[in-house]
Amino acid sequence: MFVSYNAASAQQKEMIVRISEIEIDSNYLEEYKAILKEESEASVRLEPGVISIFPMYQKENPTEVRILEIYASRKAYESHLKTPHFQRYKTTTLKMVKLLKLVDMETMDAKTMTKIFRKMEKSKS
Repeated sequence: MFVSYNAASAQQKEMIVRISEIEIDSNYLEEYKAILKEESEASVRLEPGVISIFPMYQKENPTEVRILEIYASRKAYESHLKTPHFQRYKTTTLKMVKLLKLVDMETMDAKTMTKIFRKMEKSKS
């Protein structure tokens, strides 16, 4: 599927792009990672408006988690918050999270972003 630059720019204006910065209590790290992995996989698989829930952690400090979240629109984001898998994640990890900061971002190059996702898809085959 080819997305023109103009179409990508229009999509970019509607998208929500966020980096979640999360600090996890080390006593819960493995449990948290398992729950987050389950939630992120379900979100991308089940929700058409969820483009990315991409969790990662700092190599030298694994309790410092970052999630690249990309939603097609505000409506997709709001719908995501109501899903059973997100609600389970939120309620079960509440005691594990020491700090949460949501950083809203603006994309600089929607055209390249669409190429990145196409390239990732091609590399799987």
